[in-house]
Amino acid sequence: MPDNAKSTRDFVEQLREATDTELQDRMHHIHESLFNLRFRLASGQIEDPKRIRKYRKAIARIKTIQRERELNS
Repeated sequence: MPDNAKSTRDFVEQLREATDTELQDRMHHIHESLFNLRFRLASGQIEDPKRIRKYRKAIARIKTIQRERELNS
């Protein structure tokens, strides 16, 4: 879950309201952020390692919503 969402429910609600293109853009942005976090973790500069897990879960949520839409269409 990106840091700007207040709760998981709010984040999932935002994702469900987003278009397919917006979901792709969000996933791309989260992937880039995750890459940077992993790089900082390897170099010992990360302040909150739990963020990596949050970003991985956000990616999984986006993929789940994309798959649901694919099956429903």
